[in-house]
Amino acid sequence: MAKETLFDLQDDTPVAAKKSTRASKPTKRKSTGSSQARDISVAEFFEKNRHMLGFDSPAKALLMAVKEAVDNSLDACEDGDILPEIEVQISQVTPKTFLMSVEDNGPGITDTQIGKIFGQLLYGSKFHKLSQSRGQQGIGISAAGMYGKLTTGKPVRVRSKIKRRKAVEVLLSLDTARNRPEEHSKEEVEWEGKVHGTRVEIEMEATYKKGLRSVDMYLKQTAIANPHLTLTWIDPADEKVVYEAHTKEKPQATVEIKPHPHGVELGRLISLLKDTSSRSLSGFLQEEFCRVGPTVAKKIVAAAGKGLTLKSYPSRIARDEAAALYDAINDTKISSPPTDCIAPIGEELLLLGLRKEIEADFYATSTRPAAVYRGNPFQIEVGLAYGKPGQGFEEIDDGRIKKKSRSEKVVANLVADADEPARLIRFANRVPLLYQQAGCAITKGVIQTNWRSYGLSQPKNALPVAPMAIIIHIASVWVPFTSESKEAVASYAEILKEVRLALQECGRKLGIHIRKGKRLQREFQKREYIETYIPHIGIALQEILGLTNQEKDSTVTSLEETLHRSRKF
Repeated sequence: MAKETLFDLQDDTPVAAKKSTRASKPTKRKSTGSSQARDISVAEFFEKNRHMLGFDSPAKALLMAVKEAVDNSLDACEDGDILPEIEVQISQVTPKTFLMSVEDNGPGITDTQIGKIFGQLLYGSKFHKLSQSRGQQGIGISAAGMYGKLTTGKPVRVRSKIKRRKAVEVLLSLDTARNRPEEHSKEEVEWEGKVHGTRVEIEMEATYKKGLRSVDMYLKQTAIANPHLTLTWIDPADEKVVYEAHTKEKPQATVEIKPHPHGVELGRLISLLKDTSSRSLSGFLQEEFCRVGPTVAKKIVAAAGKGLTLKSYPSRIARDEAAALYDAINDTKISSPPTDCIAPIGEELLLLGLRKEIEADFYATSTRPAAVYRGNPFQIEVGLAYGKPGQGFEEIDDGRIKKKSRSEKVVANLVADADEPARLIRFANRVPLLYQQAGCAITKGVIQTNWRSYGLSQPKNALPVAPMAIIIHIASVWVPFTSESKEAVASYAEILKEVRLALQECGRKLGIHIRKGKRLQREFQKREYIETYIPHIGIALQEILGLTNQEKDSTVTSLEETLHRSRKF
């Protein structure tokens, strides 16, 4: 018998059996290389990486779901030329789960589109469209439904009604393996009193809490940026808050534009050349881009060289020729893109929103002219709300100065305390941004502004310290978000510059107000000091001149009136 090896002694199998096994044909190992590789759907990817979409905690998940549903409702209403009326309700189902419902009065969704909109990632009409909209990626609401199914196992319930049709109710979920909607049921239902609209319900594992990053705060800020919106909010305690619209003026209708040549990169240019239906380079430049006419096209082609002509066939242009064309495009002066593709809030409406939702002593707003980054037009708007009611002084019509009485209304944490950093409220296409403040270009623009020149305290590399709320809105055909969760704006130099310029316009108005307030404070202190001694002056005059008590009181009253009429104090 041959000597047993250590391998043979590691189990109870007879040695003879071991030897016979070795004599047989060796078994192939299961491959772990390329043969095991498979593609995954985008839904599978985001299911495992839902934090990238903002669903990284129960509290934030609830906020993101409400945000995506409300954004979709607002876009639908504006596309349908309807003044939006939206109701948001959150109900607690179990200690760990909540039911979110959002209902609007939009034009409704056809039953063939419901599944794709609510049950398929990267499906939407906004991605390839260069005009201002809240949704850009076609991810948000379907991702919320995916999160709900993942945490509770329950599908999304969607009810929709188109005018002159019966309402349709669909139960659906997202098949993550195929990134396709899976309809569990579909039926026609009665929707009493509803002419048209959509309602979505998602049950999910979540946490509800109040604060600066809560559903309550998101909805309050949404009301500021959308003054045409009537918003009803019912919280888990059944407390109802109604944000009434304070204008019937709808946002300016936006027009889709073509890409600007200065915003197109070389790889994209090569793809466009291959895919275009145009049969000449001149036609390609004029048809695929905005602000390119015959004259500009001629200049670009002449600067490119490489044997290119206006009649060159686009799909036959080689890479080195495309590179020369790309350089020529960027070296040619081309007019900025049209701005009818964006719709800012406007100074007047922004001011109305601030006054309605934020109680303060001073307001200022500014809307900058349109600017461009990477060929994309954008506008920056800024609003300031300074000073809490009850703090400071005010003048009245007859020249008197008096202390302001403290208001009974709640400021709701939108205006900071005097010894705290100012509250920064950020918007992108009228949508509040509540997270990732530190990494946002808007925040950097505020920090880079010299607030000391306007009478405020400002630590190095920090927000100013003041009882103030700073509202900044960027409106653009394509907001450069830093992530799929759309929580922070990328720091393009053009955006930072426009933020600073808008802040400086409002800052100058604020500086005048602060200097006036300090002057009034000094005057009040002087008056208060003199008022303390006026009764004693009356007594002294009574003793010197032998005045009666009535004459003394009359003299004191006359001195007080003279003091209050004086502009020196």
